[in-house]
Amino acid sequence: MTRALRIDDVYRFEIPCDPSLSPDGERVAYTLTTQDAERDCAVTSIWEVSGTGGPARRLTRGPSDAAPRWSPDGTRLAFLRAGQLHLLPADGGEAAPLTTAARCPAGAGVPVWSPDGSRIAFAGPGSRREDTAPVVIDGLGWKVDGAGLLGPVRAQLFVVEVESGEVRQLTDGDRHAGPPAWSPDGTRLAYPAPAGPDADVTGTSAAHVVEVGAALPAPVRVGPPTGVAGPVSWYPDGSALLVVGRTGTGVGHLELLRQPLDGSAPVSLSAPLDRNVLPGGPGYPGALPQFHGDGIVFCARDRGATRLYRVDASGIGEFALPAGEGVSGCSVAAKAGRAALVVSDTSSFGEIALLDLADAGSGRPGDPGTGRQPARLTAHMARSLPDVALHPFTEREFTVSDGTVVPGMITRSPGTAPGGPLLVDVHGGPHNAWAPHADPAHLYHQELVSRGWTVLTLNVRGSDGYGESFYRAAVGAWGEADEQDILEPIAALVDEGLVDPARIALTGYSYGGYLTCWLSARSDLFAAVVPGGVVADLTSLAGTSEEGHLIAGHEIGDRDRLTALSPLSHVDAVRAPTLILHGGADDCCPAGQAEQWFHALRTRGVPVRLVLYPGCSHLFILNGRPSHREDYSRRLVDWVTTHTDR
Repeated sequence: MTRALRIDDVYRFEIPCDPSLSPDGERVAYTLTTQDAERDCAVTSIWEVSGTGGPARRLTRGPSDAAPRWSPDGTRLAFLRAGQLHLLPADGGEAAPLTTAARCPAGAGVPVWSPDGSRIAFAGPGSRREDTAPVVIDGLGWKVDGAGLLGPVRAQLFVVEVESGEVRQLTDGDRHAGPPAWSPDGTRLAYPAPAGPDADVTGTSAAHVVEVGAALPAPVRVGPPTGVAGPVSWYPDGSALLVVGRTGTGVGHLELLRQPLDGSAPVSLSAPLDRNVLPGGPGYPGALPQFHGDGIVFCARDRGATRLYRVDASGIGEFALPAGEGVSGCSVAAKAGRAALVVSDTSSFGEIALLDLADAGSGRPGDPGTGRQPARLTAHMARSLPDVALHPFTEREFTVSDGTVVPGMITRSPGTAPGGPLLVDVHGGPHNAWAPHADPAHLYHQELVSRGWTVLTLNVRGSDGYGESFYRAAVGAWGEADEQDILEPIAALVDEGLVDPARIALTGYSYGGYLTCWLSARSDLFAAVVPGGVVADLTSLAGTSEEGHLIAGHEIGDRDRLTALSPLSHVDAVRAPTLILHGGADDCCPAGQAEQWFHALRTRGVPVRLVLYPGCSHLFILNGRPSHREDYSRRLVDWVTTHTDR
């Protein structure tokens, strides 16, 4: 007998991520996140599963073990434990520290093995900031969501000798060094870093290369300082760098760029696909691009789902994975011709799967593969929630009055009668997207559907996965460009009799919080609204958010428009009872945004409540305390049901 997912099931979640496939393609190490209800925190530990089948087994106990990486010979795993690197023998035994607080006082970073396995490179803090020390600020980028005030601390490159544990710092200065990649001969490291004058203002960055063995390493910029460089890797022959980035700094897709080492202009490899390349990150599932044979395996988003692609001299093709399945991690063992994936679908938050790259084909004519699907190696969903079944959703497209097609998903129980209440949920970004698979973050969806609600999620213009024109369609016109993408689909469901026009609630987080505030001032349609991670005033956001300057400059563009596009400028029209949910330590959408919105509504007599979650960053609804995530969903459910009950 199965039951619907409940909000308190958050304490039972087991979700794998960050797979690492052994060089022979036979073993997958990965990080598993579980929840400790007693200590009210997430626990991360290292697990392993065999590519030939059998149950997954735990390699470490945590509570903060992550980022496993196989040595080139497959005999050891390097991983992070509480901020320091550790080594674990592949044939069993106890993990031993490689870096320590004495040699690496500010902590280490994700390990990157040298080709010969003798050294590990990482990007980590170059120093520690004393908590009580004054913070002197001379440029933008002085705080980071989840870390807080940085002061003089910048990420730098380090190399540690595996046998001796000796740590050497390779870079210095006032600009962050991004994750490193070893050259094939093991003599150099490539990494992304800010580039050009006033890079903190312009947002420009580029790939850099540094000689590992030099007595006084001097990083050399590779490529023009006019674009954006993300993760980098080397071509197998050492002739060029592969960069995830952009040739400009405006709003648009990330691309795969071939960057010649002579510093000449990069060449886009992924432009014909017209999809956003996703190297992976919290809330933005994907994986680093990796070489396989004469091609490159990479992730990009299509219609909300992150999919797996390959590019080579003959073009770009999509691997033949099951329709709707999303990829949130990928590790390629090139010689073995296999890839370990984390895949999600309509019934699973994520499982480890093994893909034979030849079986999957390339998606191009004449290369259908064998038709065999990736082999699922784990069953964490079935193990942790054996009695749970998720409510189904149906995909639907709405054509709004200007001809734009707005994709969406409708979640409701098959037995729900028409004419009931509706929750509309707006995603963040604005360049994120609702995905057509199971969602562990928005538990209130499942709870409300169990209570007879319909939930509507829409990938409004600006969403990722529908081409760059759609991706850029709200630039300079937040709220104005996309408000009908919400209002007209609602009207369609009302006209069909599916929902009750007097029982419609609206919610959203981050950009979705912005649009929730905006729409509550622009329409009297909503009986209740719940903005989370709020943006109310774009002018103050520009100077207080970690991303505010770039949002104002790139997303809005015209600074004279900041006031006109701010919900606060239209607050006099708000009437709907409003519950504001916000992280108290949010440096992306600072808590002052929520406080301004609360003050404006309270002083105008609008029913309003503000809930602040102490110490919580912007992403706490994804990775914060389970009690806070439970509370967020419960408060939302209680608010919308109370204010829509008849």
